[in-house]
Order: sequence, then C-alpha cells, then structure tokens
Amino acid sequence: MPGYLLHVGAVVQCTHQAPSTTTPSAPRVFVSGQPVATVANVWSVAGCLFQIPAPPGTVPSPCLRVQWAMPSARIIVAGSAALLQPFPGSGAGACLNAEQAPQGPPVVNQMQLRAAGT
Repeated sequence: MPGYLLHVGAVVQCTHQAPSTTTPSAPRVFVSGQPVATVANVWSVAGCLFQIPAPPGTVPSPCLRVQWAMPSARIIVAGSAALLQPFPGSGAGACLNAEQAPQGPPVVNQMQLRAAGT
C-alpha cells in the first residue's frame, strides 16, 4: 500500500490522544531533516488515561506502545523496512497496553509530505 514515509519527528498519538515518541534506529537516512522511522524503532506512549469500564468502577488500561504491522515492502533502511503513513482502517498499526492487547489504531497528526513509497 503506498504512503508517505514516516519519520521520528512525526506527531503520533495513541487512539486516546496520548503522545507517542521514538528514537532514531537508523540516523543515516533523512526526510525533511528527520531520520526515517523503521520497524526497528520502538514507539513508546506516555500519559494515556484510558480506563476500561468494569463493575463496580474502572480498571486502568493505558496504551504503552505502538506496534506497526504493515511496513514498506520495497524500502529498506539499515536492514529494516521503513514505516509508511498508516491510513485509517488499514490495520497498519495498533496501540498496545501492558498485556499486549490492541486498544485501537495509532493516529499520525503531522508528518512530512514529500517522500512516498510502497
């Protein structure tokens, strides 16, 4: 599936609008001045306030990380597949809690719009 290349400076949030960040794993390839993100990057979520309704109250179940499921099939950076912009409903990624249960798709709010791939 074609899409724009995701970079480490992109504004990525969990389904519940908590920010997700990563550090560059291959800081040798850049788009718009930022290192390209690959499947080797670990995307951590901080500050997710999601609660599961359970009698007699709620159970905390915050998103802790983002797992990308559909990287680029043709673009390899330092031996790892590059990440592409996930499209809504594409199943390209999931936000996971401590039990690794999916909580919904990640949301990319800002990213570069020049370099694309498949």
